[in-house]
Amino acid sequence: MERRIKVLIVDDEPDMRVFLCNLLGGCGYEAIEAQDRQDGLRKAKAKKPALIILDVTMPREEGIQLYRELKESRTLRTIPVIMVSSITERTFLQYRKSYCTLPAAEGSDRRGVYLKKPLDADELIGWVQTLTAGAAA
Repeated sequence: MERRIKVLIVDDEPDMRVFLCNLLGGCGYEAIEAQDRQDGLRKAKAKKPALIILDVTMPREEGIQLYRELKESRTLRTIPVIMVSSITERTFLQYRKSYCTLPAAEGSDRRGVYLKKPLDADELIGWVQTLTAGAAA
């Protein structure tokens, strides 16, 4: 059986997780679902995905907290993250600058990406391919 590149999806919306799992699975990726910060962190540690798609505006700032934990972790910080949200990137960056500090992805030569919901499937898959290029399954 062929091993597929793992992508962890962390989103509190079940419909979004189903959409992303179907989209990624149809493109040959192994999609792993997580519904909140704790589940996402646990699965990131256990499954070692090549990429994480993270809803950064989950309730109680769970998305922001998870991003912070990922980038502060010695073993997880190099995993690229596609941040998704229903707010614009500019609004998110203003919030981030004013209200919270997030660490940069130290030690990583692959940067994360910010995409606004509703997601464009072709754009998302393009970024998934770019950020997982060369990743081992």
